[in-house]
Amino acid sequence: MRIKNLLSLFAVIALVMLGTSCYAGDQPAAVYGNGANQFSLATGSPGELGLLQVLAEAFGKQDNAKMTWFKAGSGKSLQLLKDKKVDMIMVHAPAAEKKAVQDGWATKKTLLGSNEFFIVGPANDPAKIAGAKTAVDAYRRIAAAKAKFFSRGDNSGTHKKEMGIWKKAEIKPQGDWYVVTKDFMTATLKRANQEKGYFMVDSSTWVADKKDVPNLKILFKGDKLLVNTYHALCQPSGATPGAGTAAKFIDFVASPQGQKIIQDYGQDKYGTGLYNDAAYAKQYDD
Repeated sequence: MRIKNLLSLFAVIALVMLGTSCYAGDQPAAVYGNGANQFSLATGSPGELGLLQVLAEAFGKQDNAKMTWFKAGSGKSLQLLKDKKVDMIMVHAPAAEKKAVQDGWATKKTLLGSNEFFIVGPANDPAKIAGAKTAVDAYRRIAAAKAKFFSRGDNSGTHKKEMGIWKKAEIKPQGDWYVVTKDFMTATLKRANQEKGYFMVDSSTWVADKKDVPNLKILFKGDKLLVNTYHALCQPSGATPGAGTAAKFIDFVASPQGQKIIQDYGQDKYGTGLYNDAAYAKQYDD
């Protein structure tokens, strides 16, 4: 009987696994609102830092909506949209976004705002990147010094930007000094702090988390190459049950009310906003 019961248990587990998507992130990071109009969204930093919750709750009250958020970097978010596992995404991967629209499985590309990347590292700056003229120069100095550098390595927007800079520097990063974490922004930043290495972090995460990473400081910023524009993309009309509500949410975020939320977010807690609005971001938009 014990063997039969064990076999039955295995059978149940197998059936459960067959009925479950292979994407580990199918468990949502959070659900905001309790309205009748439900939709799902995948994004990384805006969700991690709390901006998404404020936007979702304001929209939910206005349009009787409920949002399910899946935590994913830009690369994974784009794949989820392509696979019709979410209704919309917020990402920062311009080339991939354009291709998604051209290929027809993403619509309503809308500029939402921006932040920028900082290259942070230990105060003693072993690669001397504080004297760099450009981001490419900074990366070349890090590689030449074989100074420890942390990469998310996850096909996120941050990772795509990083790899683009290495390409411009004509360097293929490899070796013990180049550490791939396969983790999100905050987790990788904290590891860089623990091991006193370099990392390219977005300005929003830095403002929110710098108090927790005392071993790091901003060593390079200001290159236009490091500006980071965020766009929303949506399923084509009718492609998923929540596509219509998601399209309305994009309109809300792009509206004066949504843009005011973006402008103000973080001011009360950090003394400065975490994101720039779309009007500012437009000058850097491709």
